[in-house]
Order: sequence, then structure tokens, then C-alpha cells
Amino acid sequence: MASKIYTKTGDLGKTSLIGGTKVAKSHIRIDSYGTVDELNSYIGMVSDLSSEAHTKEILKEIQDRLFTIGSSLACDPEIEPLMKIPDLKETDIDLLEREIDSMNDILAPMKSFILPGGHIAISTTHIARCVCRRAERCCVNMQEHELFVEPLVIKYLNRLSDYLFVLSRYTAHALNIEELKWKPRI
Repeated sequence: MASKIYTKTGDLGKTSLIGGTKVAKSHIRIDSYGTVDELNSYIGMVSDLSSEAHTKEILKEIQDRLFTIGSSLACDPEIEPLMKIPDLKETDIDLLEREIDSMNDILAPMKSFILPGGHIAISTTHIARCVCRRAERCCVNMQEHELFVEPLVIKYLNRLSDYLFVLSRYTAHALNIEELKWKPRI
């Protein structure tokens, strides 16, 4: 018989970190990795809306890195060194930077702020970017509360949000959709 998905252990508002430490479901650490999980879901949608094989490949790599980040955030930092949790590497950030540069080489220089929209693929990429920024803020909040978060996690999320912004512009370009430029009232 298959095991059941529900355990009922969280019915009183507590959950376990990897390693067994119990914390409230409202704990900042849970909020952080929950936001990363939400981001991963949006990245999946961005990939589903993309028609470019290379973009899909990069987004799959990003989803894998987000699972790495989620695992790191879900660990009790006192127990984690004893466990085999995958690591984020500086080369993961290098990949994002190369992809940003490659897309930017094709795009016209920005001369105004860009409004999210024009196509569902563009809008969804902007939503993913916003969720990424929220994940980054959650991790910074952990740091400010002296809860351990690997500094490379914050750096990766920062660069990922940049990647998603450029990807939204690149998607508009690939779909031949004019960017919606913000024109402030005067």
C-alpha cells in the first residue's frame, strides 16, 4: 500500500525542519522556503509558456537550483553540517550572468521603465520576478534576525530576479511584442 500524503503532524501549526527541529509554520524560515517553492512553481509556468528549447533548459536548471536553495533553507543550521544537502555554487550565478548578457546583446537598450504585460508569457515572467524579489527579502529578513542563511542564496536570488526581468524583455522580443513603456503623467 502506498504511503499517505497527509501525516496530520502539522495540524497544530508546527512543522519540522530537515533534521527534525519543530518550528511554527509562521516561522520566518518556513516563509522563506515556502516563497522559494512558490517561485519554483512560477518558473515552471514560465517554462510552460516558453517555446524556446534553450530557455526551457535554463529554466529547468534554475528550478533545480531553487530546490537546492529550498533544501538549504529548510534545514536546521545546527544540524545541516551533518547532512548531505546539495550546495549552491558561484558557477550557478555565473550561468545566470552569462544568460543575462546573451539576451541583453540582442535587446534594444532600455530608455524607460517597462510595464509588465503584452502577453501572458511576459506577464508571468514578471510575476516570477516579483516572487523572486519577495524570496530574497525573506532571506534578508532571516539574516537581519540572525538566522543563518547561506550568503550565496541571497546573491543567487538577486541575480535570478535580474535574469527574470531580462527574460521578460527577451520574451517580448522573441514574440515580436512591443514593450509597454511607462509614460508618467506630467
